[in-house]
Amino acid sequence: MPERDLDLLLNTCLLAGKIMTESNAEMYRVEDTMSRIASASGNYRLVSYVTQTGLFIGFDRTSTIRMEQITNRTINLERVVKVNNLSRKYVANELTLEELYQELQEVEKDRRMFPVWLQIISAAIISGTIMILFGGELQDLPITLLIGGVGYIVYLCSLRFFRIKFLAEFLSSLIIGIAAILSVRLGIGLNQDLIIIGCVMPLVPGVQITNAIRDLLAGHYVSGVSRGTEAMMTAAMIGFAIAFIFQIFY
Repeated sequence: MPERDLDLLLNTCLLAGKIMTESNAEMYRVEDTMSRIASASGNYRLVSYVTQTGLFIGFDRTSTIRMEQITNRTINLERVVKVNNLSRKYVANELTLEELYQELQEVEKDRRMFPVWLQIISAAIISGTIMILFGGELQDLPITLLIGGVGYIVYLCSLRFFRIKFLAEFLSSLIIGIAAILSVRLGIGLNQDLIIIGCVMPLVPGVQITNAIRDLLAGHYVSGVSRGTEAMMTAAMIGFAIAFIFQIFY
């Protein structure tokens, strides 16, 4: 393969890995996708080292190396699915390397997320559903929906204003705890514990915990430990906020 095509192949693999890492994909999935693209391009063996903050890739027995820093990460499984589908099409010879690179560039440019109003409504519905699943009363459903939605609004606003993820989760949980306790004392709600459990559930780092375990099982100890630490800090902020509120009111 000519030098120009090798550069294109490396750039394509690096772009695919960058999109998946920024979208919170598992590290082994990122490495596997890049390796399959390289293998389908002429049986090249790609050597890669992937962490949450950076990608290092190169071809075996060559001095050509590419590096990409990862500064922003979010949960966007739709982009992970798009990259996976494009890589499968390329392996099946349905796309050329140039077409794959162009399609990946389009995926990278597409930063659209679900509308804020839909995220808030979804958080409220999750809060009410979890409260019912844990044995709550239907009478608590309206107030749980309201507190869950307001708590998520506080989370989004705090995240945009402070740009510190853990602080946003702490403040959101703080508001949820205060609102739940006051609602019961005012006679609007019945079980403050279940209301709190339901409302903090949209903040629980379920994806991070799952990916941390899967990375550890796959042998990616650096990313597994870092993801697990991030998840533990998030859970700790939620717990500290609720404990602080209980300490004040009781």
